[in-house]
Amino acid sequence: MSFLHLDGLVKKFGDFVAVERMDLEVEKGEFVSLLGPSGCGKTTTLQMIAGFVTPTQGSIHINGQDITDIKPSKRNLGIVFQSYALFQHMSVFDNVAFGLEMRNIDKAEREERVRETLSLVHLGDFAHRFPRELSGGQQQRVALARALVIQPEVLLLDEPLSALDAKIREDMQIELRAIQRTLGTTTILVTHDQSEAMAMSDRIAVMNKGKLAQVDRPYIAYEHPGDSFVTEFLGKSNVFHGGLKDISDGTSMVDVNGVEFLAHTTKFPLDTNVDVSIRPEKVRLVETGKGRLEGTIKARIFLGTHWVFQIDTRIGEMVVVSQNTGQQDVEEGNNTGLDWSPEEVRMLLRETG
Repeated sequence: MSFLHLDGLVKKFGDFVAVERMDLEVEKGEFVSLLGPSGCGKTTTLQMIAGFVTPTQGSIHINGQDITDIKPSKRNLGIVFQSYALFQHMSVFDNVAFGLEMRNIDKAEREERVRETLSLVHLGDFAHRFPRELSGGQQQRVALARALVIQPEVLLLDEPLSALDAKIREDMQIELRAIQRTLGTTTILVTHDQSEAMAMSDRIAVMNKGKLAQVDRPYIAYEHPGDSFVTEFLGKSNVFHGGLKDISDGTSMVDVNGVEFLAHTTKFPLDTNVDVSIRPEKVRLVETGKGRLEGTIKARIFLGTHWVFQIDTRIGEMVVVSQNTGQQDVEEGNNTGLDWSPEEVRMLLRETG
């Protein structure tokens, strides 16, 4: 059995099903993100693991032990919240030591573990400061240290970086991941930030409407999404409705308003209504007449390392991302050809309802 096992987890609030039949296995030392939009059930799932919410159905096992009915304080979990939840009247040292005091750890060991953990999060020189004297990033490190010092079996992170500025958040992602790898602590992160989940996780569990839509390594989930929801939620994608019209030699042809999209997959029967998806960075701007589709550049946005183009075509708007090569000859209002490889096209069963 895996180290953390969610078995048939269900949570209902009256007639509303917040989490529906959640089955998830997490290995020891693994970093898994629960990713999805607001209301998809990811926070409710985390709260059930923490013991703050009682499952309607199903069970939770950690290291082979059923903890479903165990009190939160007895689960040996470290939890970091978005709001930090620090004691403002206590020093950094005392904040971090609090959990050890509650566990009746003797003073000498307590002080040693606090010092080691503050050093781990690069706050060794801030032990005697108060939270109000720290930046947001430093306060989040204190919250992380407080969760780690108790040596939890599982670390739960509830959108811990969402209140930070973009640059600090990026730095904290790198630092948090490095700390997690150093300690080997099994970690569950709840986030709605796709980039954060992909940057930090061993695997991503994408949730939609209370269900698991796909559980995969970040690269696999991005490059081979299981359905239209996953492809549109994980980054940007050009998605068009079409009909599967031909299958031959391992290649499918999808007709999108007269434009043929070839995809190297045959997992659906002929005449199935499908979506075709292609990521913006997989589309190339080429000379007019030399691509698979033509369009007019509606807008272009310069973002330093790359350009983002909005192209009007006869099948709808297409977004194209091109690396900045120093050329500026592609102007708004110009006509352009668009080309891509069949290997980059994903064919997905169209979501209904």
